[in-house]
Amino acid sequence: MISMNHLKVAVCVAVLFVCVGCQDKHPEIVPVSGKVTIDGQPLTVGQVKILANDRRTAQATIQSDGTFKMSCYELNDGAPVGTHLAIVSAVESIDERSNRWHAPKRYANKISSELWVTIDGPTDDLEIKLTWDGDKNSGPFVDKF
Repeated sequence: MISMNHLKVAVCVAVLFVCVGCQDKHPEIVPVSGKVTIDGQPLTVGQVKILANDRRTAQATIQSDGTFKMSCYELNDGAPVGTHLAIVSAVESIDERSNRWHAPKRYANKISSELWVTIDGPTDDLEIKLTWDGDKNSGPFVDKF
């Protein structure tokens, strides 16, 4: 027979397991959304990635109005807190021999990107500003290969 004390202990242990299971699995991840612009206008295609050292990369698809919502472990869960390198790839395939770039290639490469974002906590207004200045192209261009 189970005594009342054993039953109380079993209930307490069960409650403890449920509470531990409810804790946030990734407390360093916070909701992050925002907008990507190029020379003040919304970038309408592409992908944003936030590269955090020793953590999973967060990424988002850029919507037609330039907005994005970051995902790291789950859809729209956010990005890691801290200051991180960001890359933006805004390229679409035209055919098997050419791509159209909607932003300079330098932003799509972690070596040349130079885009840094600081995430202090949850935010819905992270701005990523791109420019054609300093690039050999002054707007979207077709890259043939």
